[in-house]
Amino acid sequence: MAEHEPGTDTPATVNVPDKPALEGLEAVLTQQWREKGTYKFNPDTTREQVYSIDTPPPTASGSLHVGHMFSYTQTDVLARFQRMQGKNVFYPMGWDDNGLPTERRVQNFYGVRCDPSVPYNPDYQPPAKPAKNQRDFDVVSRRNFIELCEELAVEDEKVFENLFSTLGLSVDWELTYRTIDDVSRAVSQRAFLANLTAGDAYMAEAPTLWDVTFRTAVAQAELEDREMPGAYYRYAFETPDGEKIHIETTRPELLAACVALVAHPDDERYQPLFGTKVKSPLFGVEVEVKAHPLAKPDKGAGIAMVCTFGDLTDVTWWRELQLPTRAIVGRDGRIAAETPEWITSDEGKANYAEIAGKTVFSAKEKVVELLDAAGELDGEPKKMSHPVNFYEKGDKPLEVVTSRQWYIRNGGRDADRRERLIGRGRDIEFHPAFMRSRYENWIEGLNGDWLVSRQRFFGVPIPVWYPLDSAGNPDYDNPVLPADEMLPVDPAAEPAPGYAESQRDVPGGFTGDADVLDTWATSSLTPQIVGKWSRDEEFFGKVFPFDLRPQGHDIIRTWLFSTAVRADALNSCAPWKHAAISGWILDPDRKKMSKSKGNVVVPTDVLEQFGADAVRYWAASAKLGADTAYEIAQMKIGRRLAIKLLNASKFVLNLGATETSVISSDASVITNPLDKSLLGQLADVVEQATAAFEKYDYARALQISESFFWSFTDDYVELIKDRAYGGAGDAEQASVLATLATTLDALLRLFAPFLPFATEEVWGWWRAGSVHRTEWPTTAALSGIAADADKDLLGTVALALGGIRKAKSEAKVKQRTEVVTALISGSAQQVAQLEAGLGDLKAAGNANELKLTEADGELTVSGVELAAAEEPA
Repeated sequence: MAEHEPGTDTPATVNVPDKPALEGLEAVLTQQWREKGTYKFNPDTTREQVYSIDTPPPTASGSLHVGHMFSYTQTDVLARFQRMQGKNVFYPMGWDDNGLPTERRVQNFYGVRCDPSVPYNPDYQPPAKPAKNQRDFDVVSRRNFIELCEELAVEDEKVFENLFSTLGLSVDWELTYRTIDDVSRAVSQRAFLANLTAGDAYMAEAPTLWDVTFRTAVAQAELEDREMPGAYYRYAFETPDGEKIHIETTRPELLAACVALVAHPDDERYQPLFGTKVKSPLFGVEVEVKAHPLAKPDKGAGIAMVCTFGDLTDVTWWRELQLPTRAIVGRDGRIAAETPEWITSDEGKANYAEIAGKTVFSAKEKVVELLDAAGELDGEPKKMSHPVNFYEKGDKPLEVVTSRQWYIRNGGRDADRRERLIGRGRDIEFHPAFMRSRYENWIEGLNGDWLVSRQRFFGVPIPVWYPLDSAGNPDYDNPVLPADEMLPVDPAAEPAPGYAESQRDVPGGFTGDADVLDTWATSSLTPQIVGKWSRDEEFFGKVFPFDLRPQGHDIIRTWLFSTAVRADALNSCAPWKHAAISGWILDPDRKKMSKSKGNVVVPTDVLEQFGADAVRYWAASAKLGADTAYEIAQMKIGRRLAIKLLNASKFVLNLGATETSVISSDASVITNPLDKSLLGQLADVVEQATAAFEKYDYARALQISESFFWSFTDDYVELIKDRAYGGAGDAEQASVLATLATTLDALLRLFAPFLPFATEEVWGWWRAGSVHRTEWPTTAALSGIAADADKDLLGTVALALGGIRKAKSEAKVKQRTEVVTALISGSAQQVAQLEAGLGDLKAAGNANELKLTEADGELTVSGVELAAAEEPA
């Protein structure tokens, strides 16, 4: 590091190491940035000065993978550019520890299970060694469980923070939060209560997608279709006059839950049956034949069995045809034990007893067996494959059960709100722009409001209690709500306002809502959580609406949309101005990298092998929205670039270039046409890179800057060495030094967002402060030179030098061998350019005589006569 002279911001000396290296820079500079507060946000600011980022909070309990390096680097590149543009960058980091991954990790790590009904124990200590079997785990209160979560999260978060720091993220590490901490829980509950008060949240008893493994309701955004093998089973319902009406179904186990048969209104085969009744096999229950346009005449028998509920189409038919509810599948995924009241015949009751209490899988086998024994099966089952709804984290098909749940309005049942949310999306500038269509398509495909209650133990409790009447029944229409100062609350562990704990679950007392909020219901509030909404409105106004939401394209339907829903309801605006959407990381076979596929690369290994700047180069070379292959070759190119930057900088500074050599307002020192050509090109690069960054196309900015850099080192530096060492006199040397210093100054700034460690290292050799707190380069000092420069001159002279060197290589002589004479042919413009750069060309090529002649076609070098090789002494 260069010494600094007191009272100035310029180093007293230029200190260039003998052997510049990338190794070790991450540890040294990361510590330096922390100590000096290089990336610290200044809260004493105005909204106009701020660039705020709604950083994705990673799941700290999850595994580290290269995707973290990829997407977070892309965000950081944008943050660094905005900081160099003079913005006060608000760049926080959160940890998403509110969800199933954390719950499972805490359970298995400590050997505990969460039960909200268990009292809080302030002195609880987990066992030194967890029990081998989960049934022997300690059962603890929700509050104890959250405390254990936060304790374990500290260690998990250290690993992530170390990775992100090593990667060079310019996060303000004093701006951190957890989605399960007291603040986040209070904000989440406060927002829910605000939604409830405004009528944007409501409770309803309705058919709900249900995961039988996790015993919880599942929202539409958490669904995924998985192709599953199945079979069509064909059997008949019977009309009063004995006619057989065959249906084909993949779910014969729901025969006892059948409420109607449905065919298309235009299907002439079944039009005579509409409004009549038929009787089901095995159970002898009468159901009506109905008409509905969703029925498909060309599917199966063209008439469908409607059960409550086999799938979401059944829900639609049930609702629109106002059918009765005859549910037989419980929340445990088993057939109800008691015979339903609608099955009245002795035969029907006997057949139902055969399936009562069975899993849906076993019930299917039994119903098929009973149908076959009764001679009701028509032919062999037809094997097929079809998409089946699963919870994205589940391993069993979802069931549809009727239950009482909490919902937040999201436009799924409200055309006006749907259009308003589409409008919010159009207030956001998506990068790339086509990603907006994913947002709009999701909204247009919604079939219901957002189900936000979950039947889990761990999470943010729904902050509601219910009065109990004299019979002990909850009054759901008149919930008891907490005062704001009580938040966060846990209704399962704390009494309702105005009640004593002794009145819990007794007639005339109260009961607490046992459910928790969907993890997305809290994650959707990251702008409000980190922006201090409802706690410091002045601060919130300085950062909100946020400038940027960076995230992956796979969670547009979940995180992005749900955040827009909350901001619309709570703040009447879009939550951000820009959304930067990253792609996936693909393995060499172009498959998405995921832990389950076993193709994930551990990022710490890559960082150790290639260094942070090389990894960042790979990540920043990919455009937003583009799925990108994991490429070691690209990282090697990035490492080579960073090393070349160190060595080229060493060359420039060892020539005597200093900060005073950098041209500012007076560019009269630049006299040589070749120097002007380079600086003219530099002015274009600065303009183009700036324009690319302003369009969030950082990959283009990197490409432009890198291309210029290699031209600078491979062409310009090779051409001007003689002048740089004083071979053409003081004035020419001064022109070169000013050009080199000005170019190096700009290149360090241009590369700073991409290669923060190499650029900071070089900056410290000859400049004070941090390159990351300097201004982004401008063309102000270069405009006069650029206007007067022939920007193509350098390329033409470099082409001629390449021709001379090629001739020497083909002659198998050293490059320092003298050229006695050579002929260079080119257009009139090229000849003029060569004349302007002839001195540098002759010196670089060690040429005694170069003859220039005008000719059509490409520039050529011919007639190269080389001096005889010296005889060894």
